Amino acid sequence: MIEIFFKTLPFFALIGLGYGAGRTRFFTDEATAWLTKFVFYFALSAMLFRFSANLSLGEVFDLSFVLAYLSGTAVIYVLATVVALIRHRGVEEAAVEAQCAVIGNVGFLGVPMLVLLMGEAAIGPVMLVLAVDLIVFGSLIVILITGSRDGRVSPAILRTVGVGLLKNPMIVSITVGLAWSALRIPIPAPLNEFVSILGAAATPGALFAIGASLASKSAERLAVAGWLSFAKLVLHPGAVAVAALLLFPVEPYAASVMIAAAALPVAGNVYILAQHYGVAPHRVSASILISTALSIFTISAVIAWVYVP
Repeated sequence: MIEIFFKTLPFFALIGLGYGAGRTRFFTDEATAWLTKFVFYFALSAMLFRFSANLSLGEVFDLSFVLAYLSGTAVIYVLATVVALIRHRGVEEAAVEAQCAVIGNVGFLGVPMLVLLMGEAAIGPVMLVLAVDLIVFGSLIVILITGSRDGRVSPAILRTVGVGLLKNPMIVSITVGLAWSALRIPIPAPLNEFVSILGAAATPGALFAIGASLASKSAERLAVAGWLSFAKLVLHPGAVAVAALLLFPVEPYAASVMIAAAALPVAGNVYILAQHYGVAPHRVSASILISTALSIFTISAVIAWVYVP
């Protein structure tokens, strides 16, 4: 575990560097927003396109993998929802808390870190986890919040969800890359060099942006944030492990990547959604801050548990 901890340390050091830049106001909130936009729309998209263009859909898609991840994640999603409802929170707050409990920072942290730590073969499983998070649970929170406010799930809500998915650069870049691969079109050398150079900016840019964004987060509602962080860092990978190893047996290496991805801290886009809908943004903010800080140790422990090089 110590060896893995030292391998993960540079990633968290970059997050810490961004946090320091944000706290000292050397990097303002506006600068962080623009850096995040650059990484999200350009650098990370280039990285995902390059990865997926060198894979086939058959290499990426595995029904047992999807069922294992979905079922394990659904158990924690339902648990977090029930806990919120028992505390007399409404459907909207319950949906946001459930999102905190299961949606990890796969795009900005998981893709670069897990591929480096667990090898390039991790690309397919990590992208499949990312796709399930975005398509299934990213859609679910919009449907629950909007449906709760409107009193019903209307075609307009489903249209909003569909448009949102079509505009998501991570979904688009993965889809275009897999389509390119399916057509067996060689990537021209200049294009390959272009996406390689642009994609190389994704890892340092994303990690720095995570840290800088954390600088503006507040640690309020610590009891609830602590529970959600525990659910995300401990219960989620545990439930996914049970599903992948017992319920829907997944190939051991792919299962280890899935479990490691489930151990990632709460994703920043949950805060964006919470702020957009005006539902418990401070609670989400604290969950992101606490889970990211604790994940320095928990991710190393989980990877050491599930992965044998």
